Amino acid sequence: MARPANGPVARMEAAFCELRRQRRNATLLGGAILLACLLMAGWVSEFHPATLWAGLPRIGEYFSRIAPSLEWGKLFAGTDTEGSLAFWMYRLDDWGLLLFETAQMAALATLMGAAAGLLLAFPAARNLGLPGWMSEVARRLLEATRTVPEIVFALIFVWAFGVGALAGILAIALHTAGALGKLFADAMENIEMRPWEGVRASGGSWFQACRYAVLPAAAPDLLSYAMLRFEINLRSASVIGFVGAGGIGEELYKVISFNYYEEISAIILLVILAVVCIDLASDALRRRVIEAVS
Repeated sequence: MARPANGPVARMEAAFCELRRQRRNATLLGGAILLACLLMAGWVSEFHPATLWAGLPRIGEYFSRIAPSLEWGKLFAGTDTEGSLAFWMYRLDDWGLLLFETAQMAALATLMGAAAGLLLAFPAARNLGLPGWMSEVARRLLEATRTVPEIVFALIFVWAFGVGALAGILAIALHTAGALGKLFADAMENIEMRPWEGVRASGGSWFQACRYAVLPAAAPDLLSYAMLRFEINLRSASVIGFVGAGGIGEELYKVISFNYYEEISAIILLVILAVVCIDLASDALRRRVIEAVS
């Protein structure tokens, strides 16, 4: 004959089953609300599955058009031989110079934006002992600069300074300051505070504590975010060239406008390769910084 369940054990099992049932119901309710929100968003934005399904073949057709017509037997022939790599990249020297200009725009804008974002990150971090109103003002300022897309800033600066790289650099730098300032402040808030407390307890000033406690602890994350932003800015510098802000973007806009399909794929491939190089350099730099501060 089975022994009756112990009273406390039975109550614990009942409470566990009840808690699991409540969580399951909450999950189902949350899923239903999320599905309703997605359906509402699709209806408002006219995201119709039938339209998407009808357009997918056209996307494939476009990619097939921009794909180069390479032939293995002619792959390494000269620029006059259709089907060769040289024929596909026949303007590699011009595109390389434009891509170099775009990378310089992205690098300078990233440096300017990172410097401004770092200065604003210290007051934006809530754990560094500054007044609360200062943190709120810094965070609202960062939000304002990163909310406006780079291309809008580029249009404003093109109108103010004329067509050229300067407008693109300023537009990207302004947006970068807002984006990196937020990430830098979050990285500072996540550091271990004992070094900070030690510097302050030994008589160090607020600036000295930031220099010798906060920066070394947050440096790997700060560098990683900055290099990631450099990748993003390279893409942004390519896009804002569409509005006359210089770089490879102007050339890409031209070949897209005139439907020079193979040239489109060649330029896109060069941009992808540049981003890959930046990512590899970022990884190497981050490892070296971690080794230096650890």
